[in-house]
Parts: sequence; structure tokens; C-alpha cells
Amino acid sequence: MSLLTRLHRFIPRLSRSPFYFRAMSFQAAVVKLNSPVKELVVAFTENGTRHIGEAAKDQKEVAEWIDKAAQPDVTSEANIQSLNTTLTPRTYLVNNTLSAADVAIYGALHPYFSKLQPPQYYAIPSLTRFFDHIQSLPSVRSSGTAFSTVVIDIENAPALERKAEPPKKEKKSTTATVPENAAAPALASDASAAPTQKAQKTEKKEKKKKEGSAEQSGKKAANAPAVDDGEPVPSMIDLRIGKIVDIMKHPDADSLYVEQIDFAEETGPRTVVSGLVNYIPIEQMRDKLLVGVCNLKPANMRGVKSFAMVLCATSKDGKEGGIELVRPPEGAKPGDRVYFEGADFESAQPLSQLNPKKKIFETIQPGFTTLETREAAWVNPATKSVHKIRTKDGVCIAPTFVGASLS
Repeated sequence: MSLLTRLHRFIPRLSRSPFYFRAMSFQAAVVKLNSPVKELVVAFTENGTRHIGEAAKDQKEVAEWIDKAAQPDVTSEANIQSLNTTLTPRTYLVNNTLSAADVAIYGALHPYFSKLQPPQYYAIPSLTRFFDHIQSLPSVRSSGTAFSTVVIDIENAPALERKAEPPKKEKKSTTATVPENAAAPALASDASAAPTQKAQKTEKKEKKKKEGSAEQSGKKAANAPAVDDGEPVPSMIDLRIGKIVDIMKHPDADSLYVEQIDFAEETGPRTVVSGLVNYIPIEQMRDKLLVGVCNLKPANMRGVKSFAMVLCATSKDGKEGGIELVRPPEGAKPGDRVYFEGADFESAQPLSQLNPKKKIFETIQPGFTTLETREAAWVNPATKSVHKIRTKDGVCIAPTFVGASLS
């Protein structure tokens, strides 16, 4: 059988494969895109071999979003507001996973965002957060050299006002139960008593309102973030459980990973840069639960802004002895609060952001260690009291290190 005959028999089988139809659907959508968005999407997906959806439903959605990115009115006021609403509860457009749909929309919006002033992009916070997140991903940056980074001042964005739901009113019974043998009340008596009863009810309502107001004030005070007055204490540090949902090597630094870490926040995963390439293989980082330091000031690391720090245990013999991720307890989930044992720390609120000038983390960090049990803890340098680092499910540990330093 000749080679030509074998190829003719193979091609019909290929055309019936799911991959063939997936690629055809993707290509049909991409061909409508204008340059350089088309080249960006093709490079990012490696010619349609990745990031175009796994399930048939996702593939269809990706193609539909790419088709929307190709429309000339993609940046119309109505479409911008619609995108902002769509992205309010999402990080990515399709199945909450990075795909060609996100990159196509980012590319189509790039000229639009390049012209916006802060008050304009602050008015569409969800879309702005999405755009800035996509443009900062190394895999996107390395795919489209024609797209310059649009500087967006996220740090000075106005705080979003979240209106609390109005309290539900209790339904009052409209019919009163009256004993059958009760005498009918005198009308004159009723009329004279009515104002007094109303006054009493008004007084009771006012009293309840004051009590409720005082109670709410107490709750707000208890939940208010700490202030960085006085000596640094470990409870000022905001530790949370996170999960790595995406990871790759930094395009401009051989020793750095760029991770997307889910801390169960409404704004989606945080971009985090970690210098762990030479110590932990990338396969051992993927999908791992970890402890993150979440209130450090964002830092630019070789062109990628990092919004948290991964808490690691370093061998007592130094980095040459190895580095490993601090392991959360069994049952921990992304977003879980991590705190220090002890009456002074367990209920304390962390600072919203550590002030770099006050060196709070640097002052506390030398007391971070792992005990003989490999449990993570902070040892007070003055009193030598031990405060284990834990969640509601148990104590965090180092997989193998005893006497390690944590940072």
C-alpha cells in the first residue's frame, strides 16, 4: 500500500476526531480577529493546541468570546458595562480557567484601556481588575510583544462600597386570639388607652434601636483591623491558606516562579512571585495547598508584581540544606484564617497592610521556627513562650524539617 493511499485513509478518520472539530471551531473564530490580536491568540494557544477549552461546552464558549472580541463594537459603552458585570464574580471568562477567550478580549480592549484615565477605569472595577490580571501573566506577555503594559494604579483605587442586605422584617400575626368568654372592652377605655400604648411601643422601639446600635458598634470594633501602634506582634501578619492554581517560570528570571494562588477572594487568584525554582521542582508546586503572607506591600519582581508571599521552611543548615512549603493541616481550605495560639493573638485582627518602614515582618520573622514535632510556631524572644501557627483544623507543619526558619 502506497504512502499516498495510507494518507487518504487516515485523513477522514482525523476529520471525525473531537480534536479536529475543536481546532476547526477555534480557527474559524480566530480568523475574524484583527492583527495583532490574532497573532497574540495564535501564539498564546500554540496554534490552537492549548487553552481553547477541554469540554465541548467550554470550547464553544471560548469560540463565542473570540467572536465577540472580533466585533467592531467590542468597546462600546454597552459592551464595556456588560463585560464589567460579567466579570464581577469571575476571574476568567470561561469555566473560571485561563483560556484564549481571556487573551482575545484583553487584546481587543488594549487600545481602549491605553487611553483611559484613572477615574474612567475606576468606574469599571471588575473589568479593570481582569485586564490588569491578564496583561501581567508571563504567558500572555511573552506571546504578544506588540502589546505594551498599560500602567493601572490599582493601589489608589477607591474602595468599593458593599451595601448590606436590609434586615428581613418579621411577619406579625394579623389576628389576635381572644378567649370566647372574655367581655368586650369598653370603647371609651380603648380610645383613652391608645395614645399611651403607642407611646410605650415607641419607647421600646427606640430602646431596642439604641441597644442594637451599641451592639453593632461593639461588633465592628471587634472586627476592625489592628493598628500598627506599639511593638510589632505576630498577629499583625495576615496569614491565610492558599492553593496554587497555575504556575510557570518567570520569563525574565531563571530562579523565580510566577504562581496564581487562590485565597478564596472575590477578586480571584493573586499573582505571587517566589524564588523557589532551585529548591522545589515545579511538579511539586502544582495544585499545592500552602500558607501565604497576604498583607505585605505588593512588590515588583523583575517586571511582575507580586501580591503575597509563600511561607516556606528553610533547613537549619541553610538554603543548601533545602527549602519546603509549610503544609496546612488536614481539612484546610483556601481562604482559611491562619493564626497564632495564645490568648493575646487568637482573636486579634491582622493589619490591612504591613508598613515596610516599620519592619514589622522583619522584626517578628526571626522567631518563626519548626519544633521537634515539625510544627510551625513563633517563639517569643523575650519570654520564650511558644505559639503554634494553626487553623481551626489543626497546626501547620514542615514536611521534614526540625528547627527550620520560616520566611
